[in-house]
Amino acid sequence: MWAVFGVRWGRLLLVLACLSVVPAHRALAFGDATGVELVSLDLGKGVEQARRVTERLAWEVRKRSSVEPILEPGKTRLDKASLFRSPFLYWRGHDEFPPLSEEAIEGLRKYVHRGGFVLIDDATGGGERFDRAVRRELLRAFPARPLKPISPEHTIYRSFYLLNRPVGRVQGPAFLEGITYGDRIAVVYSRHDLGGALQRDNLGAWSQAVVPGGAGQRERAIRLGVNLVLYSLCTDYKDDQVHAPFIMRRRGAGR
Repeated sequence: MWAVFGVRWGRLLLVLACLSVVPAHRALAFGDATGVELVSLDLGKGVEQARRVTERLAWEVRKRSSVEPILEPGKTRLDKASLFRSPFLYWRGHDEFPPLSEEAIEGLRKYVHRGGFVLIDDATGGGERFDRAVRRELLRAFPARPLKPISPEHTIYRSFYLLNRPVGRVQGPAFLEGITYGDRIAVVYSRHDLGGALQRDNLGAWSQAVVPGGAGQRERAIRLGVNLVLYSLCTDYKDDQVHAPFIMRRRGAGR
């Protein structure tokens, strides 16, 4: 199974089953083993907003699970070595952007090849300009691996919480899209503005309304974010056995 990076090994109870079969050379691909960092992609604008999302997501993961993310995550670029300090890259956007450099495209390929996980979040919740640019660049980077809808039966929907479908600030489509690399999904694309559901202002209030489902939809969006982080740390699940006790507990509680 895929490596667990940047976590406190003794406390990562939820993904303990992954550790016994991690190839040693893969474990060296990213960072150290003291705290996972949910890094934001810097494309020149909007990165500070993305960092506020990753800060909130890191806090939610720490509060809800045994994983201890860094609570002040940083940013990086696809053409910088700092990209490889984290197994989780958050790419948020709301508008069209120029074609990436060849160095950036190669950096994205290498990041995924070495085990990195990319969450792409359409902050428009369904607009065309960002969507068009993202698809263009992913085809450049992975021409033989197109985006495809992720099955509702995929482990992403049960890696920590049991979820029926993705949601964010908007309800959006009933599926996420992904790029499969080997036996794992390495790129996830959400058109639900997941980050919009997580953002808070400087006073701690939620920054944006969630429609149409309000507080319940916001909670499901947060749970999706937690699932994606947990999946990125321990992918290629063969079944539900890793999380069976937690899943049964939630089923019994009717959650």
